[in-house]
Amino acid sequence: MNRDFLEHLAIRELTSEHRTRAVEVINTAAQWYREFLPPEELHDPEMDEAAWEAERRRMTWWGALVGHALVGVMGSEPIGEVALLRHAYILPRYQRQGVASALREYIEERLVGIKRVIVGTYAANYKARGILEKGGYLLSVDSEAVLRAYYNIPEGRLRTSVTYEKTLSD
Repeated sequence: MNRDFLEHLAIRELTSEHRTRAVEVINTAAQWYREFLPPEELHDPEMDEAAWEAERRRMTWWGALVGHALVGVMGSEPIGEVALLRHAYILPRYQRQGVASALREYIEERLVGIKRVIVGTYAANYKARGILEKGGYLLSVDSEAVLRAYYNIPEGRLRTSVTYEKTLSD
């Protein structure tokens, strides 16, 4: 983690006023998917503003800012004693500087009453998988069952995805 850089990072809850920029961050960062997803699995754009708002109705969007510039986003969706971390996207020029880890840790600290955190990602997304493993997440024993229980995703995405889990201490 780049401690000097992270001193200038601010994390806050995003509102509708951040929607346009958040969607830009998501769609820019999602270009990475071209390196490992087959063309039929790609979505361009990955998310539009209507979808961002629909997600905002069921989860909290968080943003990482450097000055006034939004450089990363991540969502948290509590479901009983479980929370899903969703839609983690960091602009390419800010990757590998600890932004995703800082966002994840910030969110985890605010998950009151949550015992387990689940994150889904593409099986081929080695960047996300590495960050999750460094953050103490373990590959789920049965990712398909976890995905079916907590996510509403197309079968194609389900077959190419895995989940990671972490138990939070009280």
